[in-house]
Amino acid sequence: MQFQKWIVPLGSLALIVLAYSSYGWSGAAGALGLVVMWMLVDFTRMMKVLRLAGKRPVGFVDSAVMFNAKLRKGTTLVKVIAQTQSLGLAQTPEGAEPEIFRWTDASVSYVDCTFVAGRLESWVLTRPAHTEEARE
Repeated sequence: MQFQKWIVPLGSLALIVLAYSSYGWSGAAGALGLVVMWMLVDFTRMMKVLRLAGKRPVGFVDSAVMFNAKLRKGTTLVKVIAQTQSLGLAQTPEGAEPEIFRWTDASVSYVDCTFVAGRLESWVLTRPAHTEEARE
């Protein structure tokens, strides 16, 4: 999995070299412009997600049960943050691997998500125990 961080830079470099060999400097400039544009679009998307998440309380989600139902293994942390529109409340020290984040709803149900290398590995939904007194 470590090699994946090299795929995009090497693919971009290969695109630029291929464009140069086919169209000369104008092709290389066009390919470089395409790579820079892709990076800017990705950066803008990331900033929009973080801006929206910054407006909500940390670790809050509208419905933990619905959030739990929508989770899929392998989803990136950024996509989970975009889905909840909230930063998760960290349950592990900074820099620890795996990372565990918690999202809680108004009924005190919560979902603990475990991320390994920035991807969702597992999650657990915990709902509060209802007592007989609360039902009456």
